[in-house]
Amino acid sequence: MSDAPQRILIVDDDRIIVESLIEFLRLEGYEADGAHSYAEAMTALEQRSYAVVISDINMPTTNGFELLRVVKQRYPETVVVIITGYGTIESAVEAIKMGAYDYLTKPIIDDEIRLVVERALQQQSLIRENQSLREALDLRYNLDNVVGHDYKMLKVFDLVEMVADSPTTVLIQGESGTGKSLLARAIHHRSSRRTGPFVEVSCGALPENLLESELFGHVKGAFTGAVADKEGKFKAAHNGTIFLDEISSAPPAMQVKLLRVLQERQFEPVGSNKTEKVDVRVILASNEDLTKVVQAGRFRQDLYYRINVVTLALPTLRERITDIPLLARHFLDHYCRQLRKNVSGFTDACMEAMQRYTWPGNVRELENVVERAVVLTRRRQIDVDDLPEHLLEQIESAGNGDGVYRPLSLKAALEEPEKRIIEAALRANNWNRQLTASILEINRTTLYKKMKYYGLEADPLRK
Repeated sequence: MSDAPQRILIVDDDRIIVESLIEFLRLEGYEADGAHSYAEAMTALEQRSYAVVISDINMPTTNGFELLRVVKQRYPETVVVIITGYGTIESAVEAIKMGAYDYLTKPIIDDEIRLVVERALQQQSLIRENQSLREALDLRYNLDNVVGHDYKMLKVFDLVEMVADSPTTVLIQGESGTGKSLLARAIHHRSSRRTGPFVEVSCGALPENLLESELFGHVKGAFTGAVADKEGKFKAAHNGTIFLDEISSAPPAMQVKLLRVLQERQFEPVGSNKTEKVDVRVILASNEDLTKVVQAGRFRQDLYYRINVVTLALPTLRERITDIPLLARHFLDHYCRQLRKNVSGFTDACMEAMQRYTWPGNVRELENVVERAVVLTRRRQIDVDDLPEHLLEQIESAGNGDGVYRPLSLKAALEEPEKRIIEAALRANNWNRQLTASILEINRTTLYKKMKYYGLEADPLRK
């Protein structure tokens, strides 16, 4: 539509009407073409893009209803206005129900068509804007934006591809900051429900006495302060997806009601006896291991089995350190564009430091660290001293006894802890190599090689 956003097609078997409307619209500053039948109209639509189609209902061979149906199906950004003669207002109303924007009655008056065309073009502009916003959302929450090449993440991506377009309930488990909300949105935008709403609820952020009302709504007078009826989040997510984050914090009474919704897709608002039905896809998330929460008696076992249909386990950032360079580059590009900074990348020492940090805040913490570095650095590359002090202090305390930070490769940084673990295991097993290899869950040949590499070939206390 961008090549001719104000081009209009007139379709009528009356040539006088077509020619007069074309002349009038061109004088108004629009581009206008004419067609005298359904076939001519389809040919014109295939050859050019039109913002508005103004079509008569009654035409020989194929009527305006069929043209309206085809335009709505094939050219959703094109707005259709119907022309009707006297005595066929009922047909015009039917056309509106089929998706026509408005209708004109014959004889056509200049002021009427001028106003209808102006409004139709405004409608077409809104359609294009909504489409652009939808495409922007699809791009933002596309699975491609969930960065990761680690094999654990690739397994998650494969599962998302398989379950995205099904109605199956999905449980996402992972520590805070691993990207559970982003993954839930990616599932929604990859499904056939992507044109419907995506409603997110953080169960842990709401007081227990308000959570039920927030999810299922309430009627006026249901409790103190309920001065009007309120629609709940489940109702708001009708024909779309609802994402329940921190589900492990849901109170017992809420868990009972939630179980029914998952099984029957129906519920009663607080204070009401009227049963509401919804068509909604449910995605849940927990930053706790739900099996342990069930064992502790804080989560219903039957509800756990109901939601544990497909589980996506998001690894922590410290479990996928090979993804840190990819993620850091992704965030760097994003914040350079947003903050209009020209930073080309990270020094080797800086990247090694970030890969040695344990990232308790996971991907969210990494994003914050990169944003901070982009804001504060005065160099073309982000270096070690652009990183937060607490990050460097943790690395120093873990890796260097003298408290002085020295850039190391990951392999070198891991050697000393590995040597200490192997030596401790050998001592605990009286230097029995077979038993030590079994406890360390490595084969004996690998243990021999590591002992030789670290100079642990014999008990140093033996003469």
